[in-house]
Amino acid sequence: MNEQFEALHLQVVTLPIEFKGELPVYKGFIREFPFISAEAGSKASLYKKLLEAYQLFAQSQLEEQEDEKMTSELLSVDQLLKYYDGEVFDGFDFDREQK
Repeated sequence: MNEQFEALHLQVVTLPIEFKGELPVYKGFIREFPFISAEAGSKASLYKKLLEAYQLFAQSQLEEQEDEKMTSELLSVDQLLKYYDGEVFDGFDFDREQK
C-alpha cells in the first residue's frame, strides 16, 4: 500500500500503536494533508482508509476547479472587451475583423 502513496509523492505518518483492550489500533495521517487521517485495526486497513480519503479529497478538488473555471476561452471577444475595457492581456490575441 505504501507504494501507492510514494507514486503520488505523499508520505504517511503512522502514530504509535494504541491498544483498546486486546486489540491494536493503528492511527496515521498524510503528511502533506494532515487533515486526512484515519484509524484502523491493521496497518493495511489504515493505508486503505487513508488512500480512500485522499481519493475523495482529490476528486472534490478537481470538481471544485471545474466549477470555478472561468477563463478567456469561455468568453466572446465582446465579453472580454466589456470586462477588460479593451486592455490586451498576456496570451490573448485576436483579429476583430474575423468572425
